[in-house]
Parts: sequence; structure tokens; C-alpha cells
Amino acid sequence: GTLDPDAEGVLPVCLGKATRLCDLLTEKEKTYEAVLLLGRTTDTQDTTGETLAVSDTEHLTEEEVRRAVLSFQGTYPQVPPMYSAVKVNGQKLYDRARRGKAVERPARDITVHAIELLEFDEHAQKGMLRLTVSKGTYVRTLINDLGEALGTLAVMHSLTRTRSGAYTLRECRGFSQVERAAANGAAQTLLLPTDSLFPLLEAAAAKDRKSVV
Repeated sequence: GTLDPDAEGVLPVCLGKATRLCDLLTEKEKTYEAVLLLGRTTDTQDTTGETLAVSDTEHLTEEEVRRAVLSFQGTYPQVPPMYSAVKVNGQKLYDRARRGKAVERPARDITVHAIELLEFDEHAQKGMLRLTVSKGTYVRTLINDLGEALGTLAVMHSLTRTRSGAYTLRECRGFSQVERAAANGAAQTLLLPTDSLFPLLEAAAAKDRKSVV
């Protein structure tokens, strides 16, 4: 999105009658791989923003970071970032942020279903996380909170959504591929059926229409 310019990955798009199911998509949990950088904080909580502070904390070890990462599994109250589409008093936070105004934001409970440190470069103080989270979770804010838990600062360097509900990167098509298919009149061949939204639900069939209410 426009608020996460370095983000990429799975973005389900509904067309036609499938748009009625958009709300079901947003409710599903999502999986990400995120690169974090310790020792710095920005106004956007990622490396695209303006640097607000740099930490002089000594280098942290991989084991220290791993322990802190694991402590985030579960439910905790997360304060949404100013650069977000969350509304406070009817106004989106990013509109205020772009005018240089900060407001108090109420914390919202989010759930980290799974989280792990995939790798960490102690020299560069840079690592990669894999995490599965609930709706409404801001990964860049989680990384900011991780920095605080470690007694230092942290920003998100990059973010890839590898799964959104039932859909993974393997089902995705890049923009260039979609454009080529559309130019050749073959865009329809890239679409997935609507029932692909419900892979874990048991199918049901009505034998007698008169009994259906």
C-alpha cells in the first residue's frame, strides 16, 4: 500500500460477484517475512521515513534478539502508528501525520499466532522474521516494539506478505504477467474460483429446494 512503499507479496483482488466476499478476506490471518534493522527509529517506523533517533546501544547477540522475538507470541495491546489508515475522531491518522501532528492513539489487541527469527547478522544488527498475525497487526510497529523490548531502537527494512488467508505467493501473479494476459485477452485464465476462499470448510448441498430457507 501507499503507507508501506517497501512492502510486497500476496494481495488478493476480488472481481465481479466475488467482491461480496472482500470482508472475509480481510478477517483472515496473514503471514509475513520482515527484515528488521536495530539501532534506529523513524517517523514511519520503516527505513523510508525520516530518522528520529539513533541508538548507541552495544551490539546485541542473536540469542538476545531471538528470546525477545519469542516473547511477542500471543496477544498484546498494540498502539497503531501515526502513518496508518486508522481513524481517530473521524480522521485518518496519516492525514494528521503528514501535517506534522501526533495524537494519542488507543491500543488495540492483536494476536501473534507464530513468530520466529530466521536469521540475524550481529555485525550489521540486521535480521529476518517470519510471523503469522491477526487482522489489524502492523508489522513495522511490532518491530518498533521489539526494539523497545531489547532496550534499543528498531525499524522495518522490508516486508513481504507470503500468505493471506488461503492464498500464498505460489498462487500470485505479478503485474507484468497480468498486463500481458489482459493484452492477449487471456486475463480470465489467471483467476481463481470463488470457492478457493474456503479450502477448510466442508461442502454442503441442498437436495430439496423447498426445504431451503
